[in-house]
Amino acid sequence: MPVLTVPILTTEAATPRSLLVALDLRGNALEFRPGQAVLVGAHGQPERRPYSIACSPERAAETGRLELLIAVEADGTPGPSFGAMPGTLVDVEGPVGAFTLPAAVDVRWILFVAGGTGIAPLRSMLDHLLRRQPRQRLSLLYSARRSDEFAFIEELRAHAEAGRLELHQTVTRDQSTTWTGRRGRIGRGHFEAVLHEPASTLCVVCGPDSLVDESVTTLRQLGVPDAQIRTETWGR
Repeated sequence: MPVLTVPILTTEAATPRSLLVALDLRGNALEFRPGQAVLVGAHGQPERRPYSIACSPERAAETGRLELLIAVEADGTPGPSFGAMPGTLVDVEGPVGAFTLPAAVDVRWILFVAGGTGIAPLRSMLDHLLRRQPRQRLSLLYSARRSDEFAFIEELRAHAEAGRLELHQTVTRDQSTTWTGRRGRIGRGHFEAVLHEPASTLCVVCGPDSLVDESVTTLRQLGVPDAQIRTETWGR
């Protein structure tokens, strides 16, 4: 696979536990499919780690940037694969991964299920579909530990308010009284609220192993065919 050496353009807090890192592609064309990842490492170092691409191919082409959602280390930095300052060079290899949308989407609904930073590849898919298939019915079930840990939430709410996306959120550890939405781990009750036509819904799930495994079990029980469930886990 080709390797690009590019600088970090910006880093900004997406949530208290994640950073949105933008890489300057410097006019290089990086062809990828929504949902894929790249391998990133410090320039000149052999070790590279996979990171899901958090922007659609269309957005990357328009802006000349590759966006990655990075879980921060204990010291608040993106870790050894990235420098802490804009301008730091990194090596980018890829794209990699088969967690992508079908070549032809022929279902009435697409349900995205995200846990934590699992929203990154789903954001890429969502933006791609909103641009290419604006009439496709889309819904998102998004779980985070606390109410301030939903990345891209203003963007997602804007889509929901415009009627482009049905958005459902739940928090698992937030005990504050300011949160008025749903609480608890994603379970059957959450799916029953968002799964309108199981036999005609493509379900795309990304997040921690437990969330993905439990989601797949529940989706099957609710009548979603195995062929219409696509998953990506991390942590194994």
